[in-house]
Amino acid sequence: MSFLLRRSITGTTRFLSASRYVSTTSPNTYYISHCLLLSQNQIPTFPSNLSFMREISTFSSSKDKKQQDGELSMGGKVSWVDVYLPRQVRPYAHLARIDKQIGTWLLAWPTMWSITLAAAPGNLPDYKMIGLFALGSLLVRSIACTINDILDRDIDAKVDRTKRRPLASGVLKPSQGVLFLGFQLFLGLGILLQLNNYSRVLGVLSMFLVFTYPLMKRFTYWPQAYLGFTFSWGALLGWSAVKGSLDPAIVLPLYASGIFWTLVYDTIYAHQDKEDDLKVGVKSTALLFGDSTKEWISGFGIACIGGLALSGFNADLGWPFYAFLAAGSGQLAWQIWTVNLSCPADCSRKFVSNKWFGAIVFSGVLLGRLWS
Repeated sequence: MSFLLRRSITGTTRFLSASRYVSTTSPNTYYISHCLLLSQNQIPTFPSNLSFMREISTFSSSKDKKQQDGELSMGGKVSWVDVYLPRQVRPYAHLARIDKQIGTWLLAWPTMWSITLAAAPGNLPDYKMIGLFALGSLLVRSIACTINDILDRDIDAKVDRTKRRPLASGVLKPSQGVLFLGFQLFLGLGILLQLNNYSRVLGVLSMFLVFTYPLMKRFTYWPQAYLGFTFSWGALLGWSAVKGSLDPAIVLPLYASGIFWTLVYDTIYAHQDKEDDLKVGVKSTALLFGDSTKEWISGFGIACIGGLALSGFNADLGWPFYAFLAAGSGQLAWQIWTVNLSCPADCSRKFVSNKWFGAIVFSGVLLGRLWS
């Protein structure tokens, strides 16, 4: 980018040669450069045509169009959904959060732990069940997101992180969200029917938790605990899908550990929105604990590890389980000790890192079962 500035002998006349610059530089840069010149009492010469104005108009209308189509509905960032999916499908894909799969991982891990615990000593877990519950976790999580966005659309519109969601931004109508939810539930029924009768009953009961969770933040400071009951349900369902019944000595400590784990990661997550939550009037453990958050989630982390250890002991897992559990304890401690609760970006990073905690525990359960 270069400018040729000429001064007359008297120093009163200045010229700017910028024809090449106009043809190769973006409209925004061109505009800023001219503003800088004017601030220095220099007189820029504009191109004879107004093509750059058309470019600005095109850029603005393109952004508006993307917002209308749901491309910028999730935090204003373009994802693979916006690049590869048909335009009409994109808002629904954002509604189901199919491009943000951390929630699926967090829902799936307690289920995978349970299925692996239910395997016979020295054997790998049932591949069919692993695949079925992986698909089920993806679907149930998308159902939960749709329900959440339908019920919370007015609240989401007031929170900076969520105001671009399809229902909150008006890209989708509530009626469209309800129809999409019906389609998701129909698909979920297809998966549920693959399970034994005992597990079908447990699966139906879990839907009560899924449908009522979004309402909890209106009534209690413990919605994170309720989410724990919801997301950890797979600890019960995975075992029953393999065994056809429940073993309380194994599945109840596992279920409790999942609840405490959820209290750790979702309290960290809730610190991202604590200022907006105060304005809107919704509740969370982040607001309840305040400056004592790290002490509280440290206790939850200890309880989580204790529950996992008890479940593994009652299931007669081999020593590799305890080695990996120690590694998982370190990962959980790292999250709690290093998270900056005043930095939303760091809270998000620590929250996402919980998929690795789940993977570490799963690896321990798998090797511990093979070793037993």
